[in-house]
Amino acid sequence: MSIWVGPEQLTVELIRLNGRPVLRVRKHGYHLAYCRNVAELATHVDLADLVELIMLPTG
Repeated sequence: MSIWVGPEQLTVELIRLNGRPVLRVRKHGYHLAYCRNVAELATHVDLADLVELIMLPTG
């Protein structure tokens, strides 16, 4: 799944919760919110501060 990071150890992850995709927002490792869409996410986070974390294959 996708992960975005922001300032102050902010992370946003796309996960499945009860079979539905949601965006999980954490700050300093603590849960802040589950958001159903980007509009809800924007109420918690400045979207311009987010950068996608890309995991490269190793080996």
